[in-house]
Amino acid sequence: MVCLAIKAGGRAVFPEWKALFAEFMPQLDVRDWYDPHLDLAAVQYALVWEPDPGRLAQMPNLKAVLSVAVGVDHITADPAWPRHVPIIRMGGEETATQMADYVQWAVFSLLREAPRWHVAQQERKWARRGTPPTRLSTQTCVGVMGLGSLGAHVAQRLVQAGFQVSGWARHEKRIDGVTCHAGQEGLPAFLRACDILVCLLPETAETRGIITYDVLAQLKKPSGFINVGRGALMVEADLLRALQDNTLHGAVLDVFPTEPLPETSPLWQQPGVLITPHVASEASRAARARYSVSIIQALEQGQDVPLLYDPDRGY
Repeated sequence: MVCLAIKAGGRAVFPEWKALFAEFMPQLDVRDWYDPHLDLAAVQYALVWEPDPGRLAQMPNLKAVLSVAVGVDHITADPAWPRHVPIIRMGGEETATQMADYVQWAVFSLLREAPRWHVAQQERKWARRGTPPTRLSTQTCVGVMGLGSLGAHVAQRLVQAGFQVSGWARHEKRIDGVTCHAGQEGLPAFLRACDILVCLLPETAETRGIITYDVLAQLKKPSGFINVGRGALMVEADLLRALQDNTLHGAVLDVFPTEPLPETSPLWQQPGVLITPHVASEASRAARARYSVSIIQALEQGQDVPLLYDPDRGY
């Protein structure tokens, strides 16, 4: 029998995980990561969030580690994580749909000046006039940085919503309806075309700190910024500078270098900013269990799987 150990959401939710996997793959032996009687040698798969340092390395028959999230830095932060064991990022239709829903909401929020309306509501002001004048979606170019599984889906949804859409990735991509740019040589033209920039890049040595003041200053004016990638991708001081000198007209931020965002952060009170607590794409446990089952079944049958972490690329 194939054995899966789970560390995701705490011990209180393990019964829910166990029931879901019993529904989707009854023959799977599902074990609690915290079970003191867990036989580490029996574990073949692990579904985890922030696994205890060194624990994965103690599982000699581990075939794969499944991340409960899209990112895997919470796994690779363990200096002892077993390099020979593949890591698979969380995916599936629900994950992609939630991200596209969030980004579309964020884009329309910036387009229609929702951050300023929110402030006016708190102050009980009937603030009808906005500056600058509202653009139409068809007159607005949204640029998506990062055209992987999530970025490509987001870009296509924005095309369907009527926006002009550009995309940027490290390597050449082709997406219907999207003007794609690639590499460092393609970045300036991509930025100059954007009214609103969406950051959906993974965190790697190359992308860490990529969102600087100089990058934001290249966007069309007035410009907006949405970060749903990783907090470490943006230089927070540069973002604040861009907001304070009106280089940026507004921002929607879901991820931050330090989470939770400290109460002392000036971003909380910065005009034009909407803050959400890292919730852009949180698939249900049922969706994650269903996706995990599809990965385990594919691996057991010797098939290739999507969203396989590549240490050389960093994602």
